[in-house]
Amino acid sequence: MATLDDDLPQENVKSVFASLRVNDYKYLSIGLLGSAFALNMQLIAQGWMVYEMTSSAMKLTWVTLSFMIPQVVFSLLGGVLADRFAKKPIIGWAPFLNGLATLVMALIIFSGKADFSAFLLIGFLNGTVLALSMPARTAFIPELVGEELIFNAVAFNSACWNLARIVGPAAAGFIIAIFAEGNTTSGFGVGLVYVILSLLYFVSALSVLYISHPGRPVQIQKKSALKDTQEALRYVVNSPIVGCLILLSILPFLFGLSINTLLPAFSTDVLKGGPDDLGLLMTGMGFGAIIGSLALAKMSSVTKKGFWIIGTGALWGGLVAIFSITNDYLISTIVIGCIGFVSAINMSMNRSVMQLQVAQSLRGRIMSVDMMSHGLMPLGILPIGYIAETISVQAGLFTSGIALLLLTLLFGALMPQVRKINLGYK
Repeated sequence: MATLDDDLPQENVKSVFASLRVNDYKYLSIGLLGSAFALNMQLIAQGWMVYEMTSSAMKLTWVTLSFMIPQVVFSLLGGVLADRFAKKPIIGWAPFLNGLATLVMALIIFSGKADFSAFLLIGFLNGTVLALSMPARTAFIPELVGEELIFNAVAFNSACWNLARIVGPAAAGFIIAIFAEGNTTSGFGVGLVYVILSLLYFVSALSVLYISHPGRPVQIQKKSALKDTQEALRYVVNSPIVGCLILLSILPFLFGLSINTLLPAFSTDVLKGGPDDLGLLMTGMGFGAIIGSLALAKMSSVTKKGFWIIGTGALWGGLVAIFSITNDYLISTIVIGCIGFVSAINMSMNRSVMQLQVAQSLRGRIMSVDMMSHGLMPLGILPIGYIAETISVQAGLFTSGIALLLLTLLFGALMPQVRKINLGYK
């Protein structure tokens, strides 16, 4: 396990940037930042172009699902890879492959041959690469920083992600708007964004080379991949806390993240905005989320973390419902910023607590089970997308927000194990 460069005073251990004193974690964060910028810019570019081509909320939904479905299919395999093999090569090759794929997509867009199926294909490829690599990246963090800094490091990871949500969508939106020049297909602008994406992925891959820790594989007796997977699933079933935390993390993916999928339609149909307006809405969400992430980085010693997880999940749902009935751009931006703040605390705290419940030998596989469960998003987003298509985007978002609010409160009431979580480093 890597250690801090210097023996830090207690107050510095609790600082927002404490985990960055670990050099290997610093380079891991740079890689995450590059990939996060690429993914968030891609969401705007593909969302705008698909909706302009099809005017269909359901097709926006299917593009999202093309990214999510591989997480159901391949995440468990990713967990086995994370526990059996060195983690550094896995997280290095992943952005390199995404970089090649997005570069090819840029050429297709420039050629004028991009269609709905092309966006489905690139989404499936991106989702597959993420499913196979993310368990390794997540399980790598405790090895690099130690358990005392897990909350800080996971929160800083979230801050990197959400910094990308602040700058990336706005940059993508403005690039498309500038080069569109009244042409709503915006082909050249979207193609240019995809070129930038490929460069960001390549930078992410390059940063991994500077990590000295190999991410040692766990010394497991020779078992089949199937038995390794079965062991992880049995652990989840037999561990009430881990199982309940995974269930609580599923709900936002079923209903809370519908706002990300339907935002292009909401911005266009309700707020009457363009690609730059869509980018700024995403930026508002990212700005709120980065503040939430930085707040969480200071919350290692906060008690009653179980109540925090339940409370922020319910509040997330309530805010999505409120957002759905807004029709003023400024109010919408403020509310979506609050959604970003609450969602960052909820998701990062859940994942941090979960990792502290699991032995190192199982972390990769348990994180893959958690990630696979997030791939169940279609069970929520498909009916929400149908409501948005047949009734209105606002109706779809309102339904998803109320569902998240009520189900989180119900699950929380039925999970005394989670309510009793009082975990934190002093």
